[in-house]
Parts: sequence; structure tokens; C-alpha cells
Amino acid sequence: MARLRPRIPALLERPADAIGPAAQTPRKDRAALVSIASNATLIVLKLFAGALTGSIAIITEAIHSAIDLAASVIAYWSVRKADEPADESHLYGHEKAENVAAGIEGMLILVGAGIIIYESARRLFDPQPLDLLGVGLGVVAFSALTNVGVSTYLYRRARQTDSAALEADAAHLRTDAMTSTGVLLGLSLSELTGNPIFDPITALVVAAAIVIAGVRILNRSSRVLMDEALPPEELEAVRAALEGHAAAELAGFHKLRARRAGSRRYVDLHVQFHAGTSLERAHELSHELKQAIRDQVPRSDVLIHLEPAREPVDG
Repeated sequence: MARLRPRIPALLERPADAIGPAAQTPRKDRAALVSIASNATLIVLKLFAGALTGSIAIITEAIHSAIDLAASVIAYWSVRKADEPADESHLYGHEKAENVAAGIEGMLILVGAGIIIYESARRLFDPQPLDLLGVGLGVVAFSALTNVGVSTYLYRRARQTDSAALEADAAHLRTDAMTSTGVLLGLSLSELTGNPIFDPITALVVAAAIVIAGVRILNRSSRVLMDEALPPEELEAVRAALEGHAAAELAGFHKLRARRAGSRRYVDLHVQFHAGTSLERAHELSHELKQAIRDQVPRSDVLIHLEPAREPVDG
């Protein structure tokens, strides 16, 4: 007799309401491509301006943009990977690729900050004269405006798709815009006073802001990778969906657990049914409960364990 092999692909098929966001929301990879193009352009401009002016602050801005470019490439890879369907090696899908990417982006930010601190400290004790600051000021101003526009676009896409990678990328660019504003201030002071010391001082302040942004991104991504519980408001939404179902056969629920992976939520719980409830009716009600939870918490996979009610159980 031929051995029966499990039909894994069939087991991995998800209903339309449980599929990843790629089929229902704007494309995430297009937003990542916009970020890649923006960062590549700004790197060239900043390196050109840094070479003309001799400003360490502008050079550090170019380094920051280079790190942002690497982060954008990682974000592009991660959002495409996260949208891949589940397979035999990844039965729960690939959504955590976005959280891994966000963690890598956070580490890249810290590495870049270390480079900036080293170069700025060295220049602090050996200030160099600055030339053609007007060109440098123009490039930095253009960079700040560009990053504000692109980061706003990425934040909007991140909210629409619940993408951790795009949110981290947007945070990079928003930080870059803020540091560019700081560089503008430092270079303007150097131009007005004729003292180049403001250039490395500004770069050090920029590095401090970059460190704060990197630590925040690492903190957010690590919480998801450690399977931290969903925020209280989302857990309350799950409870409200369950408690709002009026079927007489339902006795209660317990052992509610929920976590996040990328933009997807995973919810599992035990639901108790009164004596005499048929398996068919319990199964039907479990599907209704799953849909009620998905209506309250989009992009969620819900697993319900059916069991008879033996004693009162608090939700």
C-alpha cells in the first residue's frame, strides 16, 4: 500500500480574510524603492558638498544617508519576504522578516553614530577651515526637505500596511531630516562667526540624536521578536469580540494569548461550550468567533480550542 503523504500546500492555504496584507493594501515594496532612490541621490549630493566645503558635519550626513540606503535595501528585501506565503519550512509564514530587518536597521544606525562620533571628536581638536558653505547649506536644506517628504510618505504606507520595516525606514529618514536641520544651524553659525568649531560640535549633536533613534528601533523590534503580548487595547478588542457573541451554547473562554509577527497577529484561546452542544454547532460557532475577532483586530490568525464547560471560568 502506498504511504500517504500530508498535503502541506493544502494545509497552508488561508481564507481570504486571513491572507497577508499584500493582497489587500498598497504595495510595501514600492514605498521601499522610493526610499532607496531618495537615499542614493542624497548620498551623491552630500559627498559632493562635503568634498567642496570640507565640512565634517556634511560628511557625517552622507554617512547617515549611506546607512539609510542600506536600511532601505534591507526594508525592501524584508517586505517582499514577509509577503511570501507560508511553506513547508515556515508554516507560520515569513512576517517576522520585517521585525528582523527593523532590528538590523537599528544596529546600522548605532554603527553609523559611532563613526560620526569618532570623526567629529577628531575634528573637534583639529578644526579645519570651511569653504563654499553656501553650496553645503543648499544641499543640506534640500536633503532635509526631501527626507521630510519621503518619510511622511513611508509613515503613511507603514500605517496602511502595519509594516515594521517601513516604519523603521521612515524613522531613519525623519531622524536624518532633523539632523540635517541641526547641521544647517551649525554651518550657519560657522559662516556667521568664521569659527569652524561649530561644525564638529553640530556633528556630535547629530550623533546623539541618531543613537536615540537607533535604540528606540531596536527596542520595538526586539519586543516583537520576543513574542511580547499584544497591546492592552488590542487584547481588549479580542475580549470584546468574544463577549459580544450572544450564542446560548457558549459558556466562556480562557487561556487567551496573542502575539505579533510583522503585520500579522496570532491569537489562540480555549472556548467552552455548554453540555449538549454538538460538535458541528461548536465548530460553526468557532468560525463565527474567529470572524468577530478578525473584524476587531485585522490581519489576525485565530486558533480556537473547543472544550466542554465543567466549571465557571473567567474570561
